[in-house]
Amino acid sequence: MSEAAIRLASFSDSGSPLPDGRVSRYNRSNLCAENSMTELLLPLEDVLGLRDRGALCIDARSPAEYAEATIPGAINVPILDDAERIEIGTLYRQAGRQAARRRGVEIVAPKIPVLVEQIAAARPDGSPPAVVFCWRGGMRSRALTQVLELAGIPARQLAGGHKAFRSLVRSCFEQGAWGRLIVLRGLTGVGKTRLLQRLAADGYPVVDLEGLANHRGSAFGHLGLPAQPSQRMFEALLWDVLRQIPPGGYALAEGESRHIGRLVLPLTVYQALQSEVSLWVDAPLSRRVDNILTDYPARDSLREEFTQPIRALKGRLGRQKVDELLSLLQLGAWQELVRQLMLDYYDPLYRHTLPERRIEVLVDDEKTGLLHLKTAIAQVLGGAPGVEPAVNEAN
Repeated sequence: MSEAAIRLASFSDSGSPLPDGRVSRYNRSNLCAENSMTELLLPLEDVLGLRDRGALCIDARSPAEYAEATIPGAINVPILDDAERIEIGTLYRQAGRQAARRRGVEIVAPKIPVLVEQIAAARPDGSPPAVVFCWRGGMRSRALTQVLELAGIPARQLAGGHKAFRSLVRSCFEQGAWGRLIVLRGLTGVGKTRLLQRLAADGYPVVDLEGLANHRGSAFGHLGLPAQPSQRMFEALLWDVLRQIPPGGYALAEGESRHIGRLVLPLTVYQALQSEVSLWVDAPLSRRVDNILTDYPARDSLREEFTQPIRALKGRLGRQKVDELLSLLQLGAWQELVRQLMLDYYDPLYRHTLPERRIEVLVDDEKTGLLHLKTAIAQVLGGAPGVEPAVNEAN
């Protein structure tokens, strides 16, 4: 057994004294290892500081746990895969802690060289010590951290594990301690997302809620996009963006309902989106249709996937109108289909969201519209939070 595997095995033995009160040489070594691990254990605040400086974050949990939610940017280097985790958990319940630990060593020891090489390849040269975490800062992250140290790769263990991080995320949304959110609103297809992307490229701070959610925020918003993250992962990603907005700063965002696909905005974030003067973006219908068609470049290959969302509109539009839309879909008459969806479904649905406190920005073309939008942003930022600008205000 390798030195690293022996050290892993030492985690499953107690440091109890001998009957005469003395501590054996083996247990003295084990106690030294315990003290060493204490030095490698870092609180969440310190870990986030390392992360901000470019430290590699390593999630030692199983692939299924990692897929549910992780610290944004972390890579998955599982000590146990999903089946092995179930096996160890079952053994723990049936035979006890010691048997489960021994079996864990048997499973993990042959993997050690591969785990070390995987992490060494992923860790940027000259970066701070790698940060290892599991669910509660227990055996999995503890073992991997010490293995990396033995292999000459600086590593630290996150105290409290992912559970501590999750608690921080929840606390962030409860407190709502971030800067102003200046919101772009407008009817479907005016190009809010594209305008935000252009503003971000020009150095404006932007929170891309739909990008984080992998959803365009409409009845067809999931088509052609990767699966949405879990609610917990969405919140982690959102936390990572909002924490970069200082209390005296601001960021631009797109106005959303609380639901983006199957994901739900934290209440404090949704409330923050309602508190400022809105930038209401308007555009001619023809431009809106073109924008929507640009958002779905693979629409012909997704034709069948459009069928069910259109049928789901029957309660609002009636059977006859839905049949007309389905006929246009089968003909591939995309421009007319989108135009009718705009006029008969989206515009009546969303026109009520026109806020009383707003600055209207007309976007006939993207270049001119972007200049108008930047002027409106400067106007909003020139006033106190929640106070309407004095000029260019819509009636």
